[in-house]
Amino acid sequence: MSYTLQYGQIWPYLPRLFDGAWIALQIAVLAFCGGLAIGTACAAVKSFGARWLVRIVNVYVVFFTNTPQLVQIYFLYFALPDMGVLLSSFAAVLIGMTLNAGAYLTEIQRAGFESRRVSEMEAAEVLGFSRLQQIRYVILPHMARVLFPPLSNHFIIMTLGTSMAAVFGVEELTGQAFNINSQTFRSIEIFSVTALFYVALTLAASVLLAAIGRYAFRARTGLI
Repeated sequence: MSYTLQYGQIWPYLPRLFDGAWIALQIAVLAFCGGLAIGTACAAVKSFGARWLVRIVNVYVVFFTNTPQLVQIYFLYFALPDMGVLLSSFAAVLIGMTLNAGAYLTEIQRAGFESRRVSEMEAAEVLGFSRLQQIRYVILPHMARVLFPPLSNHFIIMTLGTSMAAVFGVEELTGQAFNINSQTFRSIEIFSVTALFYVALTLAASVLLAAIGRYAFRARTGLI
């Protein structure tokens, strides 16, 4: 093998990788927050909703958890224009990832709804709480504590999943790596550095989420 590593040739491109990492983080955060809202609403419907609403949510969950996310985004980006709906590549990726996350987070949060304590619900009913008040003041705080670890793991997975945005021309981290590689042809150097960027992103997100969980839940229960 006569290949000589020359990392010096890609250092001038590092600012572009930082820009791409920032865009990847934006997509992950926005899609996760949107998916979390969808998942909370759908999990509430599956736990307390009318039967016809539950069926609609089930169709949504089954469809988005049994088809590839890439195909879903392809549909949004390439098929919707035939129906008169034009989306930018960024919007198509963001909407696709949000809808996909909403389906998975529905199932995760439904488990949280099911884990609610009967005694707490009975106490809320005795106090005259409405169903919405029970969800707001009893179920959601309990769910946040129980589901924080799996939700954090899903966010990390979504952060890595933003790389598929490069397929649609979004210049996030992987997209920037493709562009820089086409200009420098230093594939080993650029993609190894890009991998390190993803490691740094996920480690930073893991540390931040762990700190949030430690502050929000352990401090509240008096463990620290």
